[in-house]
Amino acid sequence: GSGVCYGVLGNNLPSRQEVVDLYKTNGIGRMRIYYPDEEALQALRGSGIELIMDVAKETLQSMTDPNAATDWVNKYVTAYSQDVNFKYIAVGNEIHPNTNEAQYILSAMTNIQNAISSANLQIKVSTAIDSTFIAPPSYPPNDAVFTSDAEPYVKPIIDFLVRNEAPLLANVYPYFAYANDQQNSIPLAYALFTQQGNNDAGYQNLFDAMLDSIYAAVEKVGASNLQIVVSESGWPNS
Repeated sequence: GSGVCYGVLGNNLPSRQEVVDLYKTNGIGRMRIYYPDEEALQALRGSGIELIMDVAKETLQSMTDPNAATDWVNKYVTAYSQDVNFKYIAVGNEIHPNTNEAQYILSAMTNIQNAISSANLQIKVSTAIDSTFIAPPSYPPNDAVFTSDAEPYVKPIIDFLVRNEAPLLANVYPYFAYANDQQNSIPLAYALFTQQGNNDAGYQNLFDAMLDSIYAAVEKVGASNLQIVVSESGWPNS
């Protein structure tokens, strides 16, 4: 099943309750929110909608303190866990290896997972990466590896996920691969799922190829059983 990311950057937005009602009316069973939005959490109560909730970027550093992480989990997760269907907590969205926040991710993930386990909740903690973590050219997908920058950063995170039987979250955007394709080697139909038949590597569409390249890179750092959950995708609307 698929879900819809619920971003709140914009004008004249409908209320949180209207948005949750819209999900229900349209049978959308999964949602991602990018910080602990208590109004959204209230609206989600009793809806059954599976939720990915992010730790806000501004608070990542504070989560390296186990007490702060426990407080965060108590306030935003445990308090709602009876009737909000938390699936994953995303600790960092596309935090790149050379950024200031990178140093906090593994420690924050560990502290939040410990707090969740202490509260006897079955919620997995992860982080979301993007395709810049994969070294180009990642075609055919089988040949894909993490970049030399990304590998030392992402390997301990992947080891943590494997130990906790949690998936890696990945933001997969065929649009960016297509738009940044200098050689014009990517047919539009292939990027848009409308190509007939498979290409020479056996792929009918770019999305599957991009996802498989992440699986291949993960396998090369010794985590062949790690599941990947796509946490964002989509195309611009104009």
